[in-house]
Amino acid sequence: MTLPPTRCIWAFLLIGFLGLGVGGPEGWAQEDSSVSVARVQYSGGGDWYSDEKSLPQLFAFAQQHTLLDLPPREEVVELTTDKLFTFPYLYLTGHGNVTFSAAEAERLRRYLLQGGFLHIDDNYGLDEHIRPELEKVFPEKKLVEVPFDHSIYNVPYDFSDGLPKIHEHDGKTPKGYGYFDENGRLMVFYTVETDLGDGWDPASVHDNPPEKRRAALRMGTNILTYAMTH
Repeated sequence: MTLPPTRCIWAFLLIGFLGLGVGGPEGWAQEDSSVSVARVQYSGGGDWYSDEKSLPQLFAFAQQHTLLDLPPREEVVELTTDKLFTFPYLYLTGHGNVTFSAAEAERLRRYLLQGGFLHIDDNYGLDEHIRPELEKVFPEKKLVEVPFDHSIYNVPYDFSDGLPKIHEHDGKTPKGYGYFDENGRLMVFYTVETDLGDGWDPASVHDNPPEKRRAALRMGTNILTYAMTH
């Protein structure tokens, strides 16, 4: 597949605004100028729907501060549907169990290798469940820590010291892990011990102080920017 006109125009607009380089992702079927984002509905009993107000808040912030053209809210997609391949950006979160069938793991693998991007945000309690499932997707790869000099930490906002700490969880340092393709493109970005989604939620939901919420929204904007330009 080739990069479609929608995403080409979108990426070049971002280049002009942010001074970025663009990689060569696979194509996505888009009917308008906005780029759709989907939340993954997974099996296993975990709350895939948690922080239900978070993504619309992130989209609004990103549109206000960049040239990203985003929908008012995310869509919901199962990994078994053909519609999966129309979304350049997938988001997965939750507190508990998650299970990928063999067919789901294979389709997610194909989606990612064809240019898709997946952000996984541990909402506390996801870590022990998601790691074995990711091994089904990429049994030949290791989940590695993404270095702080990677552009996902630096464009457009500077997080050269790593992810912001939004919620305490186990009191550990936030970590960002990933899978890279053979060309060095980050396909999966897995954030742990930060809980960005809680920071994206309206301030009234978790009573986060303004500086925490701002940091979460800025980091989320970096993730969106990277995904849509690589």
